[in-house]
Amino acid sequence: MTQITDYFVICSGESTTQVKAIKEQIEEKFDQRDIKPIGIEGLKNNVWILMDYGDIIVHIFEEQMRAYYELEKLWIDAKRIQVE
Repeated sequence: MTQITDYFVICSGESTTQVKAIKEQIEEKFDQRDIKPIGIEGLKNNVWILMDYGDIIVHIFEEQMRAYYELEKLWIDAKRIQVE
């Protein structure tokens, strides 16, 4: 089996405005460490933003969209790391 990425980060915001703000903070923190994204998708509606940093893939959902897709179920056996 080929491994494409090391980590998936899955998080959510209460509104599309908050989803966009989370994306901007992640982008800023990575940029401070000179880490540039390979690509960013979903900026038009801000209900599901995907940020591809190669070894790290970040999914930022609006809460209802996260509940609908239940992306976590695809990796049910994956090791989980809780972040407060």
